[in-house]
Amino acid sequence: MSVKICKLLLTMTLLSPFGCIASMAQGHFDGPKNAQEQGDTLTTTLYNNQTAYQQDSLNTMLVPKTQKHKEKIDWNAWRPNPKRAMWLAIVLPGAGQIYNRKYWKLPLVYGGFVGCVYAMQWNNMMFRDYSKAYQDIMDTDPTTQSYNQFLHLGTRITDENKTQYQNIFKSRKDKYRRWRDLSFFCLLGVYALSIVDAYVDASLSEFDISDDLSLRVEPAVMNSPATGMAFKPSAIGLHCSLTF
Repeated sequence: MSVKICKLLLTMTLLSPFGCIASMAQGHFDGPKNAQEQGDTLTTTLYNNQTAYQQDSLNTMLVPKTQKHKEKIDWNAWRPNPKRAMWLAIVLPGAGQIYNRKYWKLPLVYGGFVGCVYAMQWNNMMFRDYSKAYQDIMDTDPTTQSYNQFLHLGTRITDENKTQYQNIFKSRKDKYRRWRDLSFFCLLGVYALSIVDAYVDASLSEFDISDDLSLRVEPAVMNSPATGMAFKPSAIGLHCSLTF
């Protein structure tokens, strides 16, 4: 019995190396096939991941551009905001006309401002000169004779005509002062008019006028509303109708 057990152990010991070699050989022949299958699977997985990453990157790049993209303004259908035009005209004269795209009004607005400022400065200068001349002609100091620059050549002020020239210089002084103040109010008027024009122009931009603008004149018989008469008096006239 012990001899059989020893033979069995010896046989297993001898067959163990051959079993390992057979297993290695089986792995050697089966290995490339499994490696190729694993390689194909890994390549497919990497390709799918790369495709998904590229798609996500493309979507990430396109979405902000789509969100940031603004529609182009149709200037033919664009309508200004009246309140915005008014506030722009208040802050900066002429800005309301620029906002309304009425550029041809800018020379009128700025021309009015320049004209009023020039008139105000000119009248103020003449007022100061005539005020100084009036003060000189009213005092008794013979060294102060600035009024001579307003006299005609060869004219002199004497005791006989001094009162007359005093009244002349006083009236001219008051006249240029009145014109200076009037120029200032005209300046305010041009400023207020530019604001009103900007607001009204923006409001009327939405006023729709039909292309069918025509005036029709035709004769008409007008009956009198008198009552209690057998025959109502009538009159012949013209009937005007305006289509817009």
